Amino acid sequence: MGLDLNLLVPLDALLQERSVTRAAQRLGLSQPTVSAALARLRRHFGDELLTRVGNTYELTPLAERLAAHAAQALGSADRVFETRPVFDPAHALREFTLVVTDMHLATFGRTLAALVRVAAPGVRLRFQHNTPHIVRRAPEHLRTVDGMLLAQGLLANVPAIDLYEDRWVCVVSSDTVNSGPPTPEELAARPWVLPYHVPPFGFSPLHGLHVQGIEPRVEIVIENFLAMPYLIAGTDRVGVVPERAARLFRVGSGTAVVELPFGTGRLVESLWWHPQHERDPAHIWLRKTAAEAGQLVAASTAETAPRDTRHS
Repeated sequence: MGLDLNLLVPLDALLQERSVTRAAQRLGLSQPTVSAALARLRRHFGDELLTRVGNTYELTPLAERLAAHAAQALGSADRVFETRPVFDPAHALREFTLVVTDMHLATFGRTLAALVRVAAPGVRLRFQHNTPHIVRRAPEHLRTVDGMLLAQGLLANVPAIDLYEDRWVCVVSSDTVNSGPPTPEELAARPWVLPYHVPPFGFSPLHGLHVQGIEPRVEIVIENFLAMPYLIAGTDRVGVVPERAARLFRVGSGTAVVELPFGTGRLVESLWWHPQHERDPAHIWLRKTAAEAGQLVAASTAETAPRDTRHS
């Protein structure tokens, strides 16, 4: 069977809704029309895609894999047809997708959204949660999104702009804090909670330990920063987060922020994008607005606890 791109839209709707009826309602089509599309898709893939289990439908293993690809393909198609020779933010109808962590969303994302709302009320921001899988495949994933917030130095041969500086700090349970910062040996003796632990990329805050021949014992790996207090408080665990994330920990979290015993822990947050966006007027505006948001984040003062303050 030849490739029919018209089937991409019903494929995405069927895989998202897992129902012919709901997919038809979503697309504004009749149920027989969507049923016919499903039949053609089943013949094309040689797979049922949707299988009945009781009163509901479930995706087949192949359909599970197709779901992400279909969404990404439609997103790429949308960006193709949204492209214009000029970009007028005041009248533009456009969606930008950025990959961020929970901490980025609460700081940079909030600031960027405020700027976009004023300058481009018809523009929509979609924030996609970052994961180690995305980080490992960042150059490939950048083809399907408008940008990704990652620390400086993680990628190579990809365009980027620096947004703002931060620094790495240690997080420990407040009842384990002594008079001074923990020594490297003390840190090595404790179990660690590491966010976004992607060994091939390394983890810059741990470089000081590695230089001293100390390998921390990683007990828990998480895909966020703001959940750190729930895994640290009342335990002997130690974690490392950007200081701006630590400022967002609630008062009474039972944790304390302490200095790293080596170096400054400097961190530069950057916006990365695929070279295909380099000359797109809309993307140029997005980057300019992101840079402005980064300047505002850099100039902001902590509204919660300052560094080295215990959240007990």
